[in-house]
Amino acid sequence: MPWVGTHGSGRALLFGKRAQSMTELIRIKPHHFIDIVTAFGAGQTQFEPHPYGHAVHTVAARIADEPDVLLEMEFGADDICEPCVHNIDGLCDDTIDTSYRPDAPALKREWNLLLDNRWASQLGIEEGDRLTAREFCSRLRGAMAGITDVYREIPAERTALRAANLEKGIEKVLGTGAHPHSP
Repeated sequence: MPWVGTHGSGRALLFGKRAQSMTELIRIKPHHFIDIVTAFGAGQTQFEPHPYGHAVHTVAARIADEPDVLLEMEFGADDICEPCVHNIDGLCDDTIDTSYRPDAPALKREWNLLLDNRWASQLGIEEGDRLTAREFCSRLRGAMAGITDVYREIPAERTALRAANLEKGIEKVLGTGAHPHSP
Protein backbone atom coordinates (compact mmCIF):
# COMPACT_ATOMS: atom_id res chain seq x y z
CA MET A 1 0.00 0.00 0.00
CA PRO A 2 1.45 3.40 -0.91
CA TRP A 3 2.30 5.77 1.87
CA VAL A 4 -0.35 8.47 1.97
CA GLY A 5 0.41 11.35 4.30
CA THR A 6 -1.84 14.13 5.48
CA HIS A 7 -1.43 16.81 8.05
CA GLY A 8 -3.66 19.21 9.82
CA SER A 9 -6.89 19.64 7.97
CA GLY A 10 -5.42 19.31 4.50
CA ARG A 11 -2.41 18.98 2.26
CA ALA A 12 0.47 21.42 2.00
CA LEU A 13 0.67 23.73 -0.99
CA LEU A 14 3.37 22.52 -3.33
CA PHE A 15 4.52 23.41 -6.85
CA GLY A 16 6.82 26.36 -6.28
CA LYS A 17 5.18 27.83 -3.21
CA ARG A 18 6.49 27.21 0.23
CA ALA A 19 4.29 24.73 2.06
CA GLN A 20 2.07 26.03 4.80
CA SER A 21 1.36 23.62 7.64
CA MET A 22 -1.18 23.74 10.41
CA THR A 23 1.49 22.32 12.71
CA GLU A 24 4.91 23.55 13.72
CA LEU A 25 7.77 23.17 11.31
CA ILE A 26 10.81 21.03 12.02
CA ARG A 27 14.18 22.79 12.19
CA ILE A 28 16.56 20.17 10.80
CA LYS A 29 20.11 19.76 9.56
CA PRO A 30 20.15 18.46 5.99
CA HIS A 31 22.22 15.41 6.95
CA HIS A 32 19.85 14.58 9.83
CA PHE A 33 16.92 14.46 7.41
CA ILE A 34 18.96 12.37 4.99
CA ASP A 35 19.99 9.97 7.78
CA ILE A 36 16.32 9.49 8.74
CA VAL A 37 15.25 8.86 5.13
CA THR A 38 18.18 6.45 4.73
CA ALA A 39 17.00 4.55 7.83
CA PHE A 40 13.49 4.33 6.32
CA GLY A 41 15.04 2.82 3.19
CA ALA A 42 16.98 0.31 5.27
CA GLY A 43 13.66 -0.90 6.67
CA GLN A 44 13.72 0.89 10.00
CA THR A 45 10.14 1.51 11.10
CA GLN A 46 10.63 2.36 14.77
CA PHE A 47 13.09 4.76 16.36
CA GLU A 48 13.70 4.35 20.07
CA PRO A 49 14.82 7.13 22.41
CA HIS A 50 18.62 7.32 22.51
CA PRO A 51 20.68 7.46 25.73
CA TYR A 52 22.00 10.87 24.61
CA GLY A 53 18.45 12.22 24.83
CA HIS A 54 18.35 13.61 21.28
CA ALA A 55 15.04 13.72 19.42
CA VAL A 56 15.69 11.53 16.36
CA HIS A 57 12.86 9.21 17.42
CA THR A 58 10.23 11.95 17.57
CA VAL A 59 11.37 13.80 14.45
CA ALA A 60 11.57 10.55 12.41
CA ALA A 61 8.07 9.53 13.50
CA ARG A 62 6.72 12.93 12.52
CA ILE A 63 8.33 12.79 9.09
CA ALA A 64 6.98 9.26 8.54
CA ASP A 65 3.47 10.27 9.58
CA GLU A 66 3.45 13.69 7.93
CA PRO A 67 5.55 13.79 4.73
CA ASP A 68 4.25 17.26 3.93
CA VAL A 69 5.61 18.65 7.20
CA LEU A 70 7.50 21.88 6.68
CA LEU A 71 11.25 21.64 7.29
CA GLU A 72 13.51 24.60 7.94
CA MET A 73 17.17 24.04 7.12
CA GLU A 74 19.36 24.56 10.18
CA PHE A 75 23.15 24.12 10.17
CA GLY A 76 23.57 24.62 13.92
CA ALA A 77 21.68 22.87 16.71
CA ASP A 78 18.36 21.70 15.26
CA ASP A 79 15.24 20.15 16.81
CA ILE A 80 17.02 16.78 17.00
CA CYS A 81 20.03 18.30 18.80
CA GLU A 82 18.05 20.49 21.18
CA PRO A 83 17.48 17.94 24.00
CA CYS A 84 20.79 16.05 23.50
CA VAL A 85 23.24 15.85 26.41
CA HIS A 86 26.01 16.76 23.96
CA ASN A 87 24.31 20.04 23.03
CA ILE A 88 26.25 22.54 25.11
CA ASP A 89 24.98 26.07 24.52
CA GLY A 90 24.07 25.19 20.93
CA LEU A 91 27.35 23.40 20.16
CA CYS A 92 27.86 19.64 19.99
CA ASP A 93 30.73 18.42 22.15
CA ASP A 94 30.56 14.81 20.89
CA THR A 95 33.22 13.13 18.77
CA ILE A 96 32.95 10.65 15.89
CA ASP A 97 34.67 7.35 15.14
CA THR A 98 37.41 8.24 12.68
CA SER A 99 38.81 4.69 12.44
CA TYR A 100 37.20 4.08 9.04
CA ARG A 101 37.21 7.74 7.99
CA PRO A 102 40.62 9.07 9.13
CA ASP A 103 40.37 12.22 7.01
CA ALA A 104 37.14 13.33 8.74
CA PRO A 105 37.26 15.86 11.58
CA ALA A 106 37.01 14.20 15.00
CA LEU A 107 34.52 16.73 16.41
CA LYS A 108 30.97 15.79 15.45
CA ARG A 109 29.92 19.42 15.01
CA GLU A 110 32.70 19.95 12.44
CA TRP A 111 31.83 16.71 10.60
CA ASN A 112 28.13 17.59 10.60
CA LEU A 113 28.76 21.08 9.26
CA LEU A 114 30.99 19.67 6.52
CA LEU A 115 28.24 17.24 5.45
CA ASP A 116 25.52 19.88 5.68
CA ASN A 117 27.49 22.33 3.54
CA ARG A 118 28.20 19.66 0.94
CA TRP A 119 24.55 18.57 0.81
CA ALA A 120 23.43 22.20 0.62
CA SER A 121 25.67 22.70 -2.39
CA GLN A 122 24.38 19.50 -4.06
CA LEU A 123 20.74 20.40 -3.40
CA GLY A 124 20.83 24.16 -3.97
CA ILE A 125 19.63 24.96 -0.46
CA GLU A 126 20.76 27.38 2.22
CA GLU A 127 20.32 27.66 5.96
CA GLY A 128 16.84 29.02 6.67
CA ASP A 129 15.28 27.62 3.49
CA ARG A 130 11.93 25.94 4.01
CA LEU A 131 10.56 22.99 2.11
CA THR A 132 8.42 19.97 2.85
CA ALA A 133 9.88 16.53 3.45
CA ARG A 134 8.49 15.49 0.05
CA GLU A 135 10.10 18.50 -1.65
CA PHE A 136 13.41 17.71 0.04
CA CYS A 137 13.17 14.10 -1.18
CA SER A 138 12.39 15.25 -4.72
CA ARG A 139 15.58 17.32 -4.68
CA LEU A 140 17.53 14.41 -3.20
CA ARG A 141 16.34 12.12 -5.98
CA GLY A 142 17.95 14.46 -8.49
CA ALA A 143 21.19 14.83 -6.52
CA MET A 144 22.05 11.19 -5.83
CA ALA A 145 24.89 11.17 -8.36
CA GLY A 146 26.88 13.44 -6.04
CA ILE A 147 26.64 11.28 -2.91
CA THR A 148 30.21 9.99 -3.20
CA ASP A 149 31.47 13.58 -3.18
CA VAL A 150 29.43 14.40 -0.08
CA TYR A 151 30.79 11.39 1.82
CA ARG A 152 34.28 11.36 0.28
CA GLU A 153 35.98 10.48 3.60
CA ILE A 154 33.91 7.30 3.92
CA PRO A 155 34.84 4.03 2.16
CA ALA A 156 33.04 3.55 -1.16
CA GLU A 157 31.22 0.36 -0.09
CA ARG A 158 29.63 2.14 2.88
CA THR A 159 28.57 5.04 0.67
CA ALA A 160 27.12 2.63 -1.91
CA LEU A 161 24.97 0.98 0.79
CA ARG A 162 23.92 4.42 2.07
CA ALA A 163 22.97 5.45 -1.47
CA ALA A 164 20.87 2.31 -2.02
CA ASN A 165 19.01 2.78 1.26
CA LEU A 166 18.57 6.50 0.66
CA GLU A 167 16.98 5.80 -2.74
CA LYS A 168 14.53 3.35 -1.14
CA GLY A 169 13.74 5.83 1.64
CA ILE A 170 13.11 8.63 -0.86
CA GLU A 171 10.54 6.44 -2.61
CA LYS A 172 8.82 5.75 0.71
CA VAL A 173 8.55 9.44 1.57
CA LEU A 174 7.40 10.36 -1.92
CA GLY A 175 4.64 7.80 -1.70
CA THR A 176 5.90 5.32 -4.26
CA GLY A 177 7.15 2.83 -1.65
CA ALA A 178 5.77 1.28 1.52
CA HIS A 179 5.07 3.63 4.43
CA PRO A 180 8.06 3.78 6.85
CA HIS A 181 5.82 2.53 9.68
CA SER A 182 4.74 -0.52 7.66
CA PRO A 183 6.52 -3.85 8.13
